[in-house]
Amino acid sequence: MSKKITIEPVTRVEGHGKVTIYLDEQGQVKQSRLHIVEFRGFERFIQGRPYWEAPVLVQRLCGICPVSHLLAASKALDVIVGAGTGEGLTPTGEKMRRLMHYGQIFQSHTLHFFHLSAPDFLFGIDGDPDTRNIIGIALNHPELAVQGVMMRKFGQEIIRATAGKKIHGTGAIPGGINKNLSIEERDEFLKGNDPLNADKMVSWAEAAIDFFRNYYVANKEFIDNFAHFPSNHLSLVRKDGAMDLYHGVLRAVDSEGRKILHDVDYQEYYNFIEEEVRSWSYMKFPYLKQYGKDKGWYRVGPLARLNTADFIPTPLAQAEFEKFKALTHGKPNNHCLHTHYARLIEILHAAEMIRELLHDPDLQGDELVVKGTKQKEGVGLIEAPRGTLFHHYRINDNDQIAMANLIVSTTNNNEPMNRSVNYVAKAMMTAKKEITEGMMNAVEVAIRAYDPCLSCATHALGKMPLEITLLDQNETIIDKKRSH
Repeated sequence: MSKKITIEPVTRVEGHGKVTIYLDEQGQVKQSRLHIVEFRGFERFIQGRPYWEAPVLVQRLCGICPVSHLLAASKALDVIVGAGTGEGLTPTGEKMRRLMHYGQIFQSHTLHFFHLSAPDFLFGIDGDPDTRNIIGIALNHPELAVQGVMMRKFGQEIIRATAGKKIHGTGAIPGGINKNLSIEERDEFLKGNDPLNADKMVSWAEAAIDFFRNYYVANKEFIDNFAHFPSNHLSLVRKDGAMDLYHGVLRAVDSEGRKILHDVDYQEYYNFIEEEVRSWSYMKFPYLKQYGKDKGWYRVGPLARLNTADFIPTPLAQAEFEKFKALTHGKPNNHCLHTHYARLIEILHAAEMIRELLHDPDLQGDELVVKGTKQKEGVGLIEAPRGTLFHHYRINDNDQIAMANLIVSTTNNNEPMNRSVNYVAKAMMTAKKEITEGMMNAVEVAIRAYDPCLSCATHALGKMPLEITLLDQNETIIDKKRSH
């Protein structure tokens, strides 16, 4: 008989899930799993709806990353309305969408780092849970707390100006956009009161990287040894190999940096990627067909994007990218906690891109929409904050959605999240007879590094707070802890 530890739900993530860890009679971890226990029905209940409703419907999956779903769906429907992929929009349409997207990357990454992850760095994984939260940061590090709030506010204002609303906007439509950026809106972001202007955001993004770098120097052994294992990495890249979070071709590399998916057209993603169903989770497990279920799984997100890209096309982020690559001598970085470093580099890149786009006069153009010969099927991909996001639609003769398939970022990360949980469980819980707060949180820290959006990957309802129960071989409770 084995002992069973249950963590339900995982905290400081978007959505709800649980972890189960089984120990054998010798106290060795023999199995650990991240369960997504709620069901998501969006792919089914949008069937029969007019295709042009899809962008505003599917973004209701989430209140944290709705822009990503709005844009991925709009990109798929660009193909259906005959506007082509990526490059087919008007300059105003493409650049307004890019500005919207970089605002989303900026605000979402900022929320995750300052509000959800920073408490673990500032107070320690085994710190007092009454302090190890955003309130603790506000009380003990008020300047950092204000910086995080104001950075996120700036990103949300960019979204409001481009999408019409901060949450669940309508700015992107099939074939383009429905508004441009006025001179007044532009000047507010470029010349607005300190700190809500683009120059300040770039400066704060650099300061955030300095914060993490100093933490890394002081805690190198811990970060490098926490949940590190070889994996494949997948993302969009620009055709010249540059990081491009809005559009590109699909590339995957293995743990040594060898290309295993060679810059393919994402309209044909289904020729390269399959999804496995497992009985204990409502979230699927994607993998590269060519390599099979055991070897074809991959990571997506900030760490993967820095591992697949050849360079970053903004100067400050490129300089940080070179330092990041030097940590692993140019090879892919497979250290779980280095995802936070990668995320901060993307915050800086997003800030630079926002500033650059705001100076582009195309944002004030009045050619907003492109249409051509209607197609029956379209695929839209985008690099959402949490990783590569797939939207695939097919319509019937009545312009109704006949098929929808969504592979969200967190779904792509399902296998690596499970492996991270298993790694930490084996390191922290083997042969232990007592559950500590640090042990509980360490498992969550491994999951939290991926910034999972479980309500995107499912349609989640759950309970709070976190509770872990340790049972002996007779299913008798020998220890039980409940988080605050």
